[in-house]
This record gives sequence, C-alpha cells and structure tokens, in this order.
Amino acid sequence: MRLLPALLLLTAAAHAGEWPQFRGPTADGYAAATGLPAEWDDTKNVKWKTPVPHKGWSTPLVSETQVWLTTATDDGHDFFVLCLDRKSGKVLHEAKLFHAETPEPLGNGLNSYASPTGVLSGGKVFVHFGSYGTACIDTATFKEEWRRTDLPCRHYRGPGSSIFDWKDTIILTMDGVDVQYLAALDKKTGATRWKTDRNTVFDDLGPDGKPKMEGDLRKAYSTPIPITVGGKVQIVSTGSKATAGYDPDTGKELWRTLYNGFSNASLPAWHNGVIAVNTGHGKAMLRAFPITQESSGDITSKLLWEQTKAIPTRSSPVTVDGIIYMNGDSGILSAVAFASGELLFNERCQGNASASVLYADGKIFCCDEHGTTTVLKPGRTFQKIAENKLPDGIMASPVAVDSELFIRTKTHLYCIGQ
Repeated sequence: MRLLPALLLLTAAAHAGEWPQFRGPTADGYAAATGLPAEWDDTKNVKWKTPVPHKGWSTPLVSETQVWLTTATDDGHDFFVLCLDRKSGKVLHEAKLFHAETPEPLGNGLNSYASPTGVLSGGKVFVHFGSYGTACIDTATFKEEWRRTDLPCRHYRGPGSSIFDWKDTIILTMDGVDVQYLAALDKKTGATRWKTDRNTVFDDLGPDGKPKMEGDLRKAYSTPIPITVGGKVQIVSTGSKATAGYDPDTGKELWRTLYNGFSNASLPAWHNGVIAVNTGHGKAMLRAFPITQESSGDITSKLLWEQTKAIPTRSSPVTVDGIIYMNGDSGILSAVAFASGELLFNERCQGNASASVLYADGKIFCCDEHGTTTVLKPGRTFQKIAENKLPDGIMASPVAVDSELFIRTKTHLYCIGQ
C-alpha cells in the first residue's frame, strides 16, 4: 500500500491511460494497468515494434493516442524527438531539435546523450537533453513553442536526470562536474521561476587543486520524487554526497542528509513517512530516515536503518505493500522490508541492470541490459513468474498503460499486449 498526497492522487486520476513522466503518473514506478501479459518474445504478444534511430535510454511518454521518445546520435552532436502513433507504432513526427559542436564524452558506455525522460502535460511535450537543450512542443501541431539552451552544466559522461512535472512548471536537475542546481521553468514560456544551487561541500580537491576523478565525485543523474509531509508536498532530490528535501513552489531547501556516495542515479523510496535514500557509487547503501514537519537542517543522525547488500547504483526501486524491490547492477534482484531494512531475498538473474523496476497488474517487472525481463510475484520470498527475452538489450525503464507494456530496447520500441 502506498500513501499518496491528494494532489498526486488527482494527478494519477487525470493521467489514467497515460504515462506522462519518468516513473509514471505518481513518479514511483507504480502503474494502474491491468491485463498485462506475463510472457512475450520478439513476436509473441507483440502488437507492434518500431525501429528507433540513433541511441537513447529515455523512457517512452504515452498519451491516449501518441508515444513520444528522444534520441541522439552516438557522437552527441545531434538531438532528436520522435512521436509514434500509439495504436500502430507508425512514426508521426521526427525532428532534430539541437546540435552540439563539442559534446562531453560519455566515458564508460553506460549512458547515452538522450537518457533524460521528458514530460507530457496539457497538450504539450517537454523534452530535455541536459545542458544541450530543453524544448516545449505542441502535441497536436508538432510546433515548437519554446526552447532553452542557456542552462549551464558540464555533464561529463552524459546527462541523465529527467524532468519532474509540478503544477505549471517543469523542474530540472543539473548535477555536473562544475555546477549543481535545480531549476523550475514556466511551462508556457520556458522562463526560469526559481533556481536553487546545491550547497554541498565536496572536499574532493587533489594536490594540484583540481577535483579528483575528473569531477566524478560531484555528479549525479537523479530525478526528484514527491512526498507528502503534513499535507504538503515536498520533492526529494538525490545528489552527490547529499540528498535534500525542497519546496517545489519556491526551491527552498527544507532538510538534507549526508553520505560519501556519488554519481547517484537510483531514486529514493518513500513509505509511511520514511524516506529510503540510495547513496550511489563508492559503496551503495540504502539508508532510511523519518521525515516530519519538524525535519530541517542535517537529519543524518536520525538514521533508522541501513542496508548495504545487493543495493543498485543505477536502477530505481518500486515499493509494494511495505517491501522495496530492486534491480541490481550485477544481475541481482533483491527485496528489503521497509519497516526494518531486513534483506528478504537477493537472487541472481540474467544480467546487469540499468532500467528501473515497474509494478503493474500485480506483477514486478525487472529488465536487464541483455534484453531479459524477469517477472516476479510480489512477496517476502523470490517468486519468479516468467523470463522474457528481447534482442539488443534494454537500458530504458519499462512502461505500463491500460493493458499494454511499452519496452524500449537499444534498437526498437515494442508495444506488448495480449
């Protein structure tokens, strides 16, 4: 069971039959879809599949009639948006939006230049490629409404933070090797409503006075999640060495917790007034803290529990009935009890994972980088329902809407249904 603020429940109801942002209508990987197949392959239970040009790990955005994707050339010079017909998979619109003369290198091969997921809202789609560009497009006419290319951030190894949808703004997260901040943009105009710099002390300078590891210790790839505290929504944003709660209307920092992790991508989990924070690279840990109306300043000393086994650094978890389900970097599927931090199971599956965990239709869906989706039954023990293989590997997080799964592989977008 999840406890959601009234505003998010209204948002979920308004987006019935849609997947409007990263991690879905309630931003937690929880879908209201029913009648989903448990088994598929490259042809079985495939309604359609459409080749996606270039390279991108962004999650599909799904409306009642359309599916939106972003992609970019392998070298990071050109950035594109695509719109597909939801019923047939036919490409309705494809446009090059931005060009970069000197993109930052991706480095280890885990990222792409089109990893951030956009937002569908009010007949517009908002797409984001980090500092390379953010744009608003009308979903009916495909006309570009506005664009921003003046938001600085050295992403070094590529951008990864997705857009968070909040009222009449979109909230961007820019955690680079040079600057780290959150910014809210007006949906109608693209103008900056507020901008809040992280105030993290990194203490990472080497003997030469330069940041160690080429600035890796300052980066993050996370997206805010909403929580409700005392009837008011906060957003929780994970960065390198610190996770903080913010007022989404003003950008004011409300509280923070400190750790030694960096290059964070996995989002926090929230349940019954407790936030479970993933500390990221270095040694990934899941650390739980109570959040109340009185929470302020550094709350690190309020630690409830800490779990260090089988914690991913890239994939975001999903919480079902008080259990956190995680998809591990090294092919480990695990579950942790939210109340105590107890590790309930950790089972090795097919391969490493970057895609986040999805809960829909009474099932847990976990995709790996080799193209296998493991389907589990929720519970305190490991109960595998099926393993399903698609060619070419999966980096993007899966989506469930109505009775359909949308799975983006490295080369295609699949619509899977009975």
